Amino acid sequence: MLGLLPVPALAGDPPDRACLTKTEQRAAAAAHKAIPLAQAIKSLREHGHRDEVIQARLCRHGDDLVYVLTLLAGSGKVTRATVDAANGELRNGQ
Repeated sequence: MLGLLPVPALAGDPPDRACLTKTEQRAAAAAHKAIPLAQAIKSLREHGHRDEVIQARLCRHGDDLVYVLTLLAGSGKVTRATVDAANGELRNGQ
């Protein structure tokens, strides 16, 4: 029965309506509005992030698209990083 209860969103999560559906993601990629996810992860690695990417979402942030990447460190710490989906620039993340 507990599995049917809604799970509260984590603090800092973008609202669900701000993130694109799979169909919208494909359309954004086809229109060259978003770099491939692999390129966004490569950019993250180039900035020294070696943590495991456990979730990736393509979301709207104002007029821009960003990848919101949830990372898992070897220590078990979960963090987030945001990568600009247009150019691969790291926007934030520790």
